[in-house]
Amino acid sequence: MRISEEFGGKMPFYLTYPMSNVYLTEKEYEKDMERMKELYPKRMKELLAYVEEECDKMEYEGSMMFDEYPDRVLLFKTANDIYDNAMVLTQTDRSGKGRDRDLLDVIQVLLYDEMYRRRGRRRRCCRKWW
Repeated sequence: MRISEEFGGKMPFYLTYPMSNVYLTEKEYEKDMERMKELYPKRMKELLAYVEEECDKMEYEGSMMFDEYPDRVLLFKTANDIYDNAMVLTQTDRSGKGRDRDLLDVIQVLLYDEMYRRRGRRRRCCRKWW
């Protein structure tokens, strides 16, 4: 028996525009992302913790994270701050010769990836409908 037949040939209003369950879809994306993060190498997981902490600080209304065109200089400064925090707390910068450019590049990639993920989540779940 079809739904329209069940209701006397008319479709009930609440079935005419079915709401997609955005919350459950987003939770599934988050679970999948966590599964993928478990595959990261140990050092990248440690760096990602610093990146996530910094992104948590930037996740507020009006933040540069959610600008349409984020400022490249501020993002580079943020990556440098993350590098400094990671090196001081883990004490792996033994050479004293300056920054490890490859490690700074990895931190930038992790930062931009995390920002992209959070911007997408905000776009999908927190958009205004008016």
